[in-house]
Amino acid sequence: MPGVLGCIDCTHVAMVRPSQNEERYYCRKQYHSLNVQLICNADMDIISVDASYGGASHDAFIWSNHPLKAHMEDLSTNEAIWLLGDSGYPLRRYLMTPIVDAPPNTPEGYYTDMHVRTRNVIERTIGLMKARFRCLLVHRVLHYEPHMAASIVNACVILHNICNKANVSVEELQPEEALREYELQQLTTPRQDSAVNSRAAQNPELREGITVRNNLIDRLWRSRSAT
Repeated sequence: MPGVLGCIDCTHVAMVRPSQNEERYYCRKQYHSLNVQLICNADMDIISVDASYGGASHDAFIWSNHPLKAHMEDLSTNEAIWLLGDSGYPLRRYLMTPIVDAPPNTPEGYYTDMHVRTRNVIERTIGLMKARFRCLLVHRVLHYEPHMAASIVNACVILHNICNKANVSVEELQPEEALREYELQQLTTPRQDSAVNSRAAQNPELREGITVRNNLIDRLWRSRSAT
């Protein structure tokens, strides 16, 4: 059966200036950080974490070098399965992205609305984990070298999943904390879909992704019309 396996995004975790390879950790928001890639499921469990890249690395670069990418390529050869990512990720047959310039009340607009509402779970998961472990908030800053900072992130992910399974409550971030975190994150610049389509002729993987997404758009629209 076709379906969404998870939602993917990255979040910055601030750290003190490292003693080596500083340039790898200096992000565009002008602080040192880890750019942590996370994949979650619908229950806000984190099913994959990669805290090995510095803040200078783009989300798409981290994914392109991740072992799960090859695994998803293999799985999607025979199964209609997807991760959902924002427009900072490359459109592929196994990785669906939104259409940022889609007009409302169209099949493309309906697909994008469904995509954004479904993918929101990764944003809520990141917010929940950082509310539980506030050392991960950007303004708190981890006072450790990158390797230890990454170990702290990994430990927080494990504890977050344990808390989820046990239904442990958490005090939500105050509005000013949430706003500060949002402002200090390195947000993705949306890519216009016209630019995506113009590159498709030179990129067979992108052409495959466009074909799969178009089929999904049509299926969702027909399903909506039927109800």
